[in-house]
Amino acid sequence: MRRGLGVLLGLCVALTAFGAEKIVDFSSAREGQLPAGWKPVRVGGGKEGEWKVVMADVPPTLKPLTESAANLTRRAVVAQTSFDPTDERFPMLVLEEERFGTFTAKVRFQITGGGVEQMAGLAFRMQDEKNFYVVRASALGQNLRFYKFVNGERSAPIGPSLPIAKGEWHELSVRCEGNRIDIGLDGKPAMPTLTDNSHPVGRVGFFTKSDSQASFTDFRIEYKPLETLAMGLLKRTLEDNPRLLDLQILGKLPGSDRLEVMAAKRTNDMGRAASETELKVWSENRPYYAKGKTEAIVTQPLRDRNGDVLGVVRFALKPYTGQMEAAMVGRTLPMLKTMQEGIGASRDLTE
Repeated sequence: MRRGLGVLLGLCVALTAFGAEKIVDFSSAREGQLPAGWKPVRVGGGKEGEWKVVMADVPPTLKPLTESAANLTRRAVVAQTSFDPTDERFPMLVLEEERFGTFTAKVRFQITGGGVEQMAGLAFRMQDEKNFYVVRASALGQNLRFYKFVNGERSAPIGPSLPIAKGEWHELSVRCEGNRIDIGLDGKPAMPTLTDNSHPVGRVGFFTKSDSQASFTDFRIEYKPLETLAMGLLKRTLEDNPRLLDLQILGKLPGSDRLEVMAAKRTNDMGRAASETELKVWSENRPYYAKGKTEAIVTQPLRDRNGDVLGVVRFALKPYTGQMEAAMVGRTLPMLKTMQEGIGASRDLTE
């Protein structure tokens, strides 16, 4: 989504053959603070995790060209630093702004401490705190394990025994496409391809367990952007009604009270704040009509199957000579009905 990209510290977004890529660099974050755009989450019992940006010695991602080149660079990383030996305690730091379905994520991690556990990993396709996948490395157990949470229940872990050195930097990778999951460690495949249908899309985040202390850096994710519900409705409506002069769908982002354009025929309209008329349509749950010289504007409430207002649709149509307001509003009703049938039980146009 357009909003929020500028909030993440050190975020770069680029187009790739896979779709798009995000690279997160914590170097512009203030030391000792939680990086913007990330949300601490604790699954299970115990105390909340303590996530903050710290300085650490990090080796370069590429091998130095000469032996005299510096082997370590002092850099900002994000770390979980709290101590709590509670067994079923899972402090995580989740990237808030977007969900991913088809993607390849990579992160470098360093396990720095822990008595009961010494674990670090990635949580992915996270729908909420009870439903997600995890792959994590253990320096105490010398293994790499994959498991899933479904409705709060954790599956039996699977994965190989591998050397995981405490205090050293490792790279963990996860690739998801459909129900196929591939996991790699330090640039090599770590286990056979897994297949699972439990979680099709979700957020990604850093994962630790119990009293584990760990640092993370060089996070990047190459992904195929998801089509939101609003964009899907707009795309199908324009395909079925090519004579529409313009079409915009407005809604509210999760956690926001701001009504704004979430899907538009013209991309430069994305993110526009709602007009006074559009706000009235939202609050009064009834259509408004306006006629200009070259177009007629019908603004309709977009309702879910319970009749509650989920969004606002702005139709721009070419007026016909002598056509009255009721007829213009009536022209939008079949389109609106089809859009509302496509909503189903959803309560979020960003899904």
